[in-house]
Amino acid sequence: MKYCKNKANAEDLFQESFIIIFNKIDQFKHTGSFEGWAKRITINTILSHFRKKTNTEPINEEKIEIIEDDDEFEHTNFSLDTLLALIHKLPNQYKLVFNMYVLDEYSHQEIADALNISVNTSKSNLSRARAILKKELEKLKQQKNMING
Repeated sequence: MKYCKNKANAEDLFQESFIIIFNKIDQFKHTGSFEGWAKRITINTILSHFRKKTNTEPINEEKIEIIEDDDEFEHTNFSLDTLLALIHKLPNQYKLVFNMYVLDEYSHQEIADALNISVNTSKSNLSRARAILKKELEKLKQQKNMING
């Protein structure tokens, strides 16, 4: 669900991934964990799906401030559902890089290779995704304080 906006799409990609895993099971070398191998296939299936989509949404980058230091943000507890909802609202390019880097622990080089972008573009997309998420989390925090205050 962290890559897809709706459950049906996530289920379709999950099923497609399992079919690929089943068809390529003989290629598993038993040198690492099966879970890691299957996760890599699943993420590659998702990335392939996004690469096939020709409609990319325009991004108004003028409204996005770049975060230089993430330590300035005061951490507040938000539910996983809230965080995922905010991540889903990100433009696709930012969402993919954010998920791969933060949630799936890919390096910027791995992201660049997988998405056919430069390492600097990966870093920029991550920074912009974080800026958007920070801004939205601050709005939610203010709303929460108004309700509780």
